[in-house]
Amino acid sequence: MSNEPTFRRASLASLLFTLVVILWGAFVRATGSGAGCGSHWPTCHGEVLHRPASIETAIEMTHRVTSGLSLLGVLGILVLSRRVYPRGHRVRRAAGWSMFFMVMEAALGAGLVLFELVAGDASLARGFSTSAHLVNTFLLVAAMTLTVDFAWGGAEVDFRGPGRSTGPLLGVLGGALFVGVTGAIAALGDTLFPARSLAEGIAQDLSGSAHIFLRLRTIHPFAAGAFAVYALVLAGALSSARKSPRLSRRATWVSVGVLAQVAAGLVNLLLLAPVGMQLVHLLLADAVWISLVLFARETWSTPAPATP
Repeated sequence: MSNEPTFRRASLASLLFTLVVILWGAFVRATGSGAGCGSHWPTCHGEVLHRPASIETAIEMTHRVTSGLSLLGVLGILVLSRRVYPRGHRVRRAAGWSMFFMVMEAALGAGLVLFELVAGDASLARGFSTSAHLVNTFLLVAAMTLTVDFAWGGAEVDFRGPGRSTGPLLGVLGGALFVGVTGAIAALGDTLFPARSLAEGIAQDLSGSAHIFLRLRTIHPFAAGAFAVYALVLAGALSSARKSPRLSRRATWVSVGVLAQVAAGLVNLLLLAPVGMQLVHLLLADAVWISLVLFARETWSTPAPATP
């Protein structure tokens, strides 16, 4: 249809803008600005038009405004998909899931503020809510990525049948979510309990009286290492078996992204998680997740190799 090029550009722009909003949300957490508007939502300090008196308030207000714009963008993509594509089309389904996860994202963000699970709060409730927020964010990005991919010609997926590799692919996607959750807890620990040196940070983690966030922080590097090996092996094996140039390119994206993320994680650890490096680490995590979603979609759309 004539409006398809417009939809493609709009869906890609919406995804890129949402990624910027996600990074800004991490900046809010890393700078302790989550309570910049008090415990009020959607107003700021109880005012619809609030004039920020602190940098923390300005940072939080910016996040709320951009988050609202992102929600409107996803809503616009949903409406446009209904006009451009026929009922039951995969683009419409993906856009619908994008809207669902965006609404959930707003609800989870509001909950963090209203229940004061922000700034210096170190409760277990914050850990659980942060983990849920991370999982929902990844699912939102996956739905928006598939919306873009389907709009640009991505084929329908087929989970069933021999040789679909559904188990291993769901395993690597689930592994990415688990590593993301452990990374979110590690980042929360870095923010709440900063260390002045690597030795001090290790001592914090191993202390018998350490906060649970610090104890859980030690899981992340091991989980990330195991996941990296699994993702690299799986990407190589599936691309070699199917002999598809498109799948091989996407396997390369996965491999490059995973290796870059591991390197960034090491740098982040050695530099004691400065805010800028945390944002780079998160951006690469999003890139790896997107590459895995696209790799899985391509694998499920590519004919499986014939069995002898």
